[in-house]
Amino acid sequence: MSDSSDLKQRPTIRQLPADAVNRIAAGEVVERPAAAVKELVENSLDAGAQEVRVRIEAGGLGRITVEDDGCGLRPEEMQLALQRHATSKLSADPDGRFDLLNIHTMGFRGEALPSIASVSRMVISSKTDDLPAAEISIAAGEISDPRPAAFTGRGLGGTRIDVRDLFYATPARLKFMKSERAETMAVSDVMKRLAMARPDVGFFLESNDRSLLKLPALGNSADHQLKRLAAIMGRPFSENAIAIAGERDGVTLSGFAGLPTLNRGNAQLQYLFVNGRPVKDRMLTGVIRAAYQDFLARDRHPMAALFVDLDPEFVDVNVHPAKTEVRFRDGGNVRGLLIGALRHSLAAAGHRASTTVSQQALGRVQTQPHQASVFNRSSLWADPGPSQPAVKFSEQGESYLGSAVAWRSDAAPTAKVEHVGGSEPPEQSAFPLGVARAQLHETYIVAQTSDGIVIVDQHAAHERLVYEDMKRQAGQSGVKRQTLLIPDIVELSEDEANRVLVRAGELLEMGLEIEPFGTDAVCVRATPALFGEMDVGGLIRDLADDFAEYEAGLALKERFEEIMGNMACRGSVRAGRRLNAEEMNALLRQMEATPHSGQCNHGRPTYVELKLADIERLFGRR
Repeated sequence: MSDSSDLKQRPTIRQLPADAVNRIAAGEVVERPAAAVKELVENSLDAGAQEVRVRIEAGGLGRITVEDDGCGLRPEEMQLALQRHATSKLSADPDGRFDLLNIHTMGFRGEALPSIASVSRMVISSKTDDLPAAEISIAAGEISDPRPAAFTGRGLGGTRIDVRDLFYATPARLKFMKSERAETMAVSDVMKRLAMARPDVGFFLESNDRSLLKLPALGNSADHQLKRLAAIMGRPFSENAIAIAGERDGVTLSGFAGLPTLNRGNAQLQYLFVNGRPVKDRMLTGVIRAAYQDFLARDRHPMAALFVDLDPEFVDVNVHPAKTEVRFRDGGNVRGLLIGALRHSLAAAGHRASTTVSQQALGRVQTQPHQASVFNRSSLWADPGPSQPAVKFSEQGESYLGSAVAWRSDAAPTAKVEHVGGSEPPEQSAFPLGVARAQLHETYIVAQTSDGIVIVDQHAAHERLVYEDMKRQAGQSGVKRQTLLIPDIVELSEDEANRVLVRAGELLEMGLEIEPFGTDAVCVRATPALFGEMDVGGLIRDLADDFAEYEAGLALKERFEEIMGNMACRGSVRAGRRLNAEEMNALLRQMEATPHSGQCNHGRPTYVELKLADIERLFGRR
């Protein structure tokens, strides 16, 4: 039997007051100014706003003002809107039940306004199309009565929410805020994400009376969407983006992704939107890696904005108070659709390479002041000697030296390109990559197109062609396995072993044969013959990590790509090898017919195209 002292020390359950509850909720919903801006702007979008203007001071900690032209709030609704879990975005069925799996709005919890108001000083001004403007204020949990306001709005209705001294009621939170610049950039990022999802709405952002974002309303077409993406992600993205589209089992995918040669050192410009809601999902990282793994080194990342639309009943947005995470009922279907659509669009791009490659090349061209010199014209076509071997251009033995040449019709020999089949040489306009005219430094092929020139890295181009051919052959004949004389036993945790064994059939198709060995280990009986000797245990553990994070065995696929890439590199035409006209043109034609030939296996360009107009600008002819 316990004594009376134990009873005195026993904790007592208490009902927390509303103000304390709101401040606790604010810690989840509003962890920084950017989160407050996100919640308020989403409310504006749900109110049918066609224009949203945001002004912040001191990174949002000093002041946040969000003004829209939405439907507005009636005076009697203002006080109710500041109560927890009061919302207009959920409706009850005839039985009085609310369906949380059929959400068509950005918000639905009814937590944002009371949470923000509990840690700041807030004034709400609003008008509807049939009532004059009114406003209420709240500070330290005290809500005023509605009163007339001098607010005209931006349309028939509208709302302005003015938030001052964010987190003044929770000063400890202020210690965790970053610099004013960092908080301002976070607010800007939130606004950009929302603007990408709604090109039909105008978004404007000012910080300390300085404009940071001006995005007028456009429309809902694909062209409008790409134009909005270009305003946020940069013009190079719009110039080098490929359209992504697909549909599978009720899930629709749209959006744009950049060519592999347009890549960055981080994954910040990769966006995913689900039913118009910007979300952060680790699945996107795995999807992008899987789709681009043939084209980019692991430390390079493509640019993409993907929009997934599906029935709200098949996606749960009620996962986190900030509503930045979602869960799909059939995540495998969505992931397969994303990867398939991305790969299909990349294949459809063919040999196309990013225009930024040619822009960078032109940017590096430097004109040198002319210096008069005396030279012998006859020496221009003399034998250059062993250090500068002439490049054979045709069977007639005509050659071109990689040095300065006086291009005159009576002095320069004509480069005659043989056409396979004995017919007349083809016109440049007949082929996207033109007709070969020269080989420079026994490494680069120069081709003439109808409106410019193309410079091809023969080794990188042929490496890609060999690699694609190896992939095709592996797909046709399957992956050959080598049975291990002594099976490898790899110890894992029970969860890791289960993740790998569930996909044993998928791994077997790729040449890796595994089976269970107790509850916390797997037995590896065969590995892909292509791999030779390898660290089997390391591969299995990497696969377990991949399946946990991305739901895909990227480690095994990337190992295949690495080995085939190395084999393709060793088996391709080397730099320094002389090619005749027929070989050069054959390489160009094969590039035009092979998907992804615009970049090597590591995302570097295989060719640079320079338009005649750009070349003429270099010489002041335009």
